[in-house]
Formats: sequence, C-alpha cells, structure tokens
Amino acid sequence: MIKNIGYIILILFGAACSSEKEDYIPIDQNPKLEFTVPSNFPEPSYNVSLNPPTEKGFELGKKLFYDGRLSSDGVISCGFCHIQDFAFTHHTHIVSHGVDGALGTRNAQPLHNLAFMNEFTWDGAAIHLDLQPIIPITAEVEMNESFGNIIKKLEEQPEYVTLFAEAFEDQKINSENILKALAQFTIMMISSNSKYDKIERNEGSVFTPDEAAGFELFTSKCASCHSGTLFTDQSYRNNGLAVDPQYNDIGRNRVTGLASDLYKFKVPNLRNIELTFPYMHDGRLKTLKDVLDHYSDGMVDSETLDPMFKNSEGMVTGIPLAEEEKQQIISFLKTLTDDDFVNDHRFSEF
Repeated sequence: MIKNIGYIILILFGAACSSEKEDYIPIDQNPKLEFTVPSNFPEPSYNVSLNPPTEKGFELGKKLFYDGRLSSDGVISCGFCHIQDFAFTHHTHIVSHGVDGALGTRNAQPLHNLAFMNEFTWDGAAIHLDLQPIIPITAEVEMNESFGNIIKKLEEQPEYVTLFAEAFEDQKINSENILKALAQFTIMMISSNSKYDKIERNEGSVFTPDEAAGFELFTSKCASCHSGTLFTDQSYRNNGLAVDPQYNDIGRNRVTGLASDLYKFKVPNLRNIELTFPYMHDGRLKTLKDVLDHYSDGMVDSETLDPMFKNSEGMVTGIPLAEEEKQQIISFLKTLTDDDFVNDHRFSEF
C-alpha cells in the first residue's frame, strides 16, 4: 500500500483553495505544442491527451518552475536543484538543499523524458507526473510550502492572473492548474538527440572503436537493468550500496512497507549521465569510474541485494570488469550526452 497517496490527494483537492478571476477571458489563440515521440522511443506513459501542452500552459509552467514563490522562503525554486547545464541536476549538492539551508537525504534526479516514466522519485512515491511536484513543494527540507500559500502569493501577481486565465479554460489559479502547468513544461523535456540516438536512427554517426567496445560490454553487463532506449527498466533494486548511517535511507520500503523492498531504489535512466554527477541516490559516488568500481569490487551483501549480483552459491560477485573495460563503458556512456537538450533555450530560465 502506498502511504503517500492519501496525503497527496488531500493537498491537491482538499487543502488548497482556488481563485477564479472573472475579469480575464482566455485568449482565442493558445495553440497546442507539438509533442513528438522520437522514432526510437516507446509510447509515453503520460496521457498527453488529458493535459496537452499549449503555448501559454508551457510558458506558465516554465515561469512556475523557476519561481521561488513556490517555496516558503521565496528563494528555492524547482530550478534551484534542477539546473539545465547539468541535465537538470545540481553538481555542487550531493543531496538536495532546501529552505533556510535545510538538507535532504537524496540527490536531485535529472529531469528528462519524464513523459515516458511510470513512477517518480527514487522510491516511486509519486505515481503520476502531475502529482510529483507535491512532494518537493511540501517537504520541510525542500520547499516547505503549502498550496494554499502559493495560491495567495500568485494571486497577488497580475502577470500570473493573466497567465492562468490565458492557459486554462476555467481561468483559475488553483493547485490542479499549477500542477498541470508544471507537467506541460516538463513533458516537453525530451532528450533524444545524443550520438547514441543518431546511430540508432541511422543518421550518419558512428561509434569510435572504444565506444563500440563499450556498447557491447554495456549490453552484456549493464542492460538487464538499464534497458531499452530509456536506459532503465523502471524497477526498484538493491545494488549493494552500504547503508549510510547519516541517512539510513530505507528506499522503496518507505513507500510500500514491504521488507522485500528494503534499500531498493529506482534504477536511474542513464541519458546525459556524463553531466549528472554525483551518482547514486545519495550522491556518494563522484565519477563514473567510482560507479563501475562499486559494481566490480564494492558491493555489500544484504537480504535484499539483487540476485543478479550473486553466484549460485550465494556469494557476491558484482559485475566483473577489467580496468580497460571500465574505460570503454565510460566511452560509450558519454555518447548518451545530448548537447541539443542541455542547450535548448525553450527550457532556460532566461
């Protein structure tokens, strides 16, 4: 049973009031944006037809994403921890920093290809993209704000009154429209133009010898979890990290309460992985080499360690890798960097 859902629904439909501005009439011209699924991608999990991105909705979502008014101190915005230059992560923060210098316990995840994901956050506490922002917005160690307060602050800004009226037919500044606007912005964040993508789509690029060797190694040793074009099977696994006593993060177990989910975290997608350091759910590993060293030599056994990392006798084997093989895998992983996405002005604050 997912413990967070009742709380989320309460916030979304009960706790937050709404305002309706009759003085503003939606403009006739608010065209839908083209949401295009790349030819090498699966169909999206998000039902775009229920919240199709529009020019005004996207503009509103972008403004909200970068606005500190969504936090109690007026400083911490979504974009504070999700910086475009780093594929919407934060290099200098091992774990998320919140209002008044508060520290979270988890590393900020990259934001791209969210429309293709089934669940969100490291433990899957959010089962729908429209609901995901509720968690950081209301968390005491992150943005520490209520939707009721956010609505009051936005109502005081004439620009927001106009934007909501133009973006949504009901013209309301309410929690539902705030979340829908944020979703319209984030579902357009599609990263699909890396060197790997161009090779997969036969667009003229080719791997170097090291990249090709790394791809073969990755396919045989890593792709059982980091599978498909999204480079994640979207499962939750214990990958042998030692428990950090500072956080004692129990992972997926926090959501399900199941002992079998103890210390399991969502398999991250690897797109733009070159840019999204530090790594793991708590940012404990600084480099891709550190990550591969962990898998080859650093795993810690526990009752929920994924069986793929053990032999038939139950001994921890990890993923055997020679030093040259590690460098080749890293060469391949760098082909997942999408410079077009990282530099796309549509998603930039200014």
